[in-house]
Amino acid sequence: MPLQMPTLFRTRRGRAALLGVLALGPALAGCGKKAPPPAPPPQVGVIILHAQPLERTTVLPGRTESVMVSDVRPQVSGIILKRLFTEGSSVKAGQQLYQIDPATYQAAYDSAKATLASDQAALVTAKAKAARYKPLAAAQAVSAQGYSDAEAAAQEAAANVEAARAALEQASINLQYTKVLSPISGTIGASTVTPGALVTAEQATALATVTKLNPIYVDVNEPDTVWLRLKREAASGQLKMQSDGSTKVTLTLEDDSTYNLPGKLQFSEVQVDESTGTVLVRAIFPNPQHLLLPGMYVHATVDEGVNPNGLLVPQQAVSHDTRGDATVYVVGKNNMAELKIIQIGDNYGNNWVVTGGLKAGERVIVDGLQNVQPGAPVTPVTENAPGASS
Repeated sequence: MPLQMPTLFRTRRGRAALLGVLALGPALAGCGKKAPPPAPPPQVGVIILHAQPLERTTVLPGRTESVMVSDVRPQVSGIILKRLFTEGSSVKAGQQLYQIDPATYQAAYDSAKATLASDQAALVTAKAKAARYKPLAAAQAVSAQGYSDAEAAAQEAAANVEAARAALEQASINLQYTKVLSPISGTIGASTVTPGALVTAEQATALATVTKLNPIYVDVNEPDTVWLRLKREAASGQLKMQSDGSTKVTLTLEDDSTYNLPGKLQFSEVQVDESTGTVLVRAIFPNPQHLLLPGMYVHATVDEGVNPNGLLVPQQAVSHDTRGDATVYVVGKNNMAELKIIQIGDNYGNNWVVTGGLKAGERVIVDGLQNVQPGAPVTPVTENAPGASS
């Protein structure tokens, strides 16, 4: 006899009820288990900010300039007889460089000397005559007009002597000018003339150029914003200069080599270049080996001083928001992450110099930033803080 299904299963509604009971079975079985625990706060690496002395420097491009340059030009006309120097050598102030033919100037000097002697003899005669006429005129032995003429002749003879003496002095100067001397000490360049050349007084073309190379200037252009910042920081005591009050400058040459002699900042221009927004700053360097030549391109590192309470934050910890402000995450109370807007200055190696928004003792997140949310808890792990080495 075939088996018969219970009445409950023979109806459609009964079958649906049975399926619902079967489906509910696993859910009911699961009600006995606990929910999984929440994930722990993300672990992040932090550094503790410490104030430390920071040496501040600025690297600026510049050009070398000679301290003194003098063009050698003849002051009398004539034929060059000799050149008395080696091109490219060092010369001293007053050293003879050229000899111009002195013959005509020697003759003029001799003539002026003879004229002076003649006028001096005439003066003696005129004075003697005036002296004889004076008592005779008083005794009316000669006319008053005769005495006046004798006195005038003596004065004229004295004037002639003075004129002859001046002419002799001028002739002597011209004779000396035939010896062309170096106006300054320095290094002399190429000669533009050779013996036998005709030169003229005060000609436009220089015979040679003497350049003083030791010491030598380096001119750099510093942005006015940097200049103003340095002024403010120096005035407030944030930057401490060298003991003698000077500013140290070092050089890197165009081949990336370092010039081994430091220089000092000498002066700055008193106005800002409107076209570039920069201030001319001039440094002076010793140059005994003449390694630096005028016109060379260099990089000058200006030692701005020392900030005794500087703060450094690693560059990897700093990001920028949509407005361009620099931001960092710090660990606040109860290990909650806080987003802070900060102000940064120049880079210092792989760090930024903090100028505002942070203080010593704060914990800055440097690792695990991808897991950090503002106001969310974190698990901080202290790492080594950056050192003050650029």
